[in-house]
Amino acid sequence: MSANAPGQAAGIDVARSDAIVVGAGIVGAACARRLAEAGLRVTVLEREAAPATHSTGRSAAGIRVQFSEAVNVLLSAASLDEYRAMPEAAYRPVGYLFFVPPALWPAHLEGYELQRSLGMPVERLTPEQAARIVPARIDDIAGATWCPADGVLDPHGIAMAFLAEARRLGAAVRLNAPAQAIANAGSPAAARWQVRTPAGTFEAPVLVNCAGAWSGEVGRLAGLEVPVGPARRIVFATGPRVEPRVFPLTVDAGTGFWFRSEGQRLIFGLSNPEDTGFEEGIDWPWLETAYPVGLERFPWFETLDLDRKASWWGYYEVTPDHQPVVGPMPGAPGWFNACGFSGHGVQQAAAIGRVVAAQVRGQQPFVDVSSLSIERFAAGAPAKRESLIV
Repeated sequence: MSANAPGQAAGIDVARSDAIVVGAGIVGAACARRLAEAGLRVTVLEREAAPATHSTGRSAAGIRVQFSEAVNVLLSAASLDEYRAMPEAAYRPVGYLFFVPPALWPAHLEGYELQRSLGMPVERLTPEQAARIVPARIDDIAGATWCPADGVLDPHGIAMAFLAEARRLGAAVRLNAPAQAIANAGSPAAARWQVRTPAGTFEAPVLVNCAGAWSGEVGRLAGLEVPVGPARRIVFATGPRVEPRVFPLTVDAGTGFWFRSEGQRLIFGLSNPEDTGFEEGIDWPWLETAYPVGLERFPWFETLDLDRKASWWGYYEVTPDHQPVVGPMPGAPGWFNACGFSGHGVQQAAAIGRVVAAQVRGQQPFVDVSSLSIERFAAGAPAKRESLIV
């Protein structure tokens, strides 16, 4: 029976498949591609009229291996290996540069040593060396780290390529299909997840929750608690610059302020920890906080003009510890989560597709993601969390 073949369940026309992927962003696209590659009949359900229109399409598009947790280093490194080979990824190794103050330097060096031990080409720089890459005020900087393999890419192009490959392998992608109700039409031991949408009702023994900022809501539709919610992030853009210099993605680790080149412009941002929930639009008053923070570290920002029309906003999908939730849902056979990436979904999507496909087949993933299990929240606050958050 094809993925869209109608069946009967409680008098309802149902399209049955082997796996339902909820969400057609870059993570959902990667999971769909790998599940289809494994021989499963896959149905992707996307709430919008086009794939990759939320966090994926509005990403700042960076990829890095500079993380404080080994699982994040390995997932990003494996994804980067895939993206390098994809013309659609348009990968550009412009590098990531972190300026680090004394209070954060010891912990940052631990992360640096971890990255080096895992074979990552990260370099330790003096403040003066870093300032030769990006001019900055360095009188209160202890040191810097630089990885020339980090860079930027095209998240939308990657997602569309993954979906095209999934379709080639037989997957069906249903747009304008937000989940309205989710129930187990089977038994506690042998689930048949049934998802009702405006585009029809779909059923499969496996459901992968890749709904991004909406992943918590998708879980609640099934009576499950998935600790993922939205946090708005603003990307401000300058006007075109005359100077041809290309800046790497540069982070002031003490404040979290970041910027990088985007064509002739610079884009920059600073996370507002209070900006949670499904707020929409650009928070222009936040610019009054973000810009002075950037100006303090990079005084030459005063020469830049802001282009309001080129600026944009999007959602992070965040968890309490800023680590993703990856793997099976306890007490819900056949339900898998791949969400809550807290700004790192684009960087890790390719690897996560492989991880989830292995988990669905009952195999050990090529990266140990046990630390990302949702069960870590059952005993309270996790012992460790990713500290290199941008």
